[in-house]
Amino acid sequence: MAEGIKTIIYPVSDMAKAKALFGLLAGVKPEMDQPYYAQFNVGGQQIGLDPNGHAQGMTGPTNYWHVADIKKTMAALIEAGARPHQEAKDVGGGQLIASVKDADGNVIALRQSP
Repeated sequence: MAEGIKTIIYPVSDMAKAKALFGLLAGVKPEMDQPYYAQFNVGGQQIGLDPNGHAQGMTGPTNYWHVADIKKTMAALIEAGARPHQEAKDVGGGQLIASVKDADGNVIALRQSP
């Protein structure tokens, strides 16, 4: 059903400072560098910085499970007892994200590549 957790997105308030910090830590430059999102690739792990994350309710890093069919996965998780948190939406280039919450309120975030 899932390829595993391949993306972690951090909400940041100062994109320039965050890119400098994560660039130093990762030892690489961002593979995607836009005002609305920056992403580093560290050994196949995607580390994203979202300057709008706090405004969207992110309180810390969000781990994204990569799945082949986001709608099918959402339906299966809801049937298994999760509750909807964020409906699937395109965040650019055909990338879809969505999330559910488990019985303990933990967010389970999903990502589907085009």
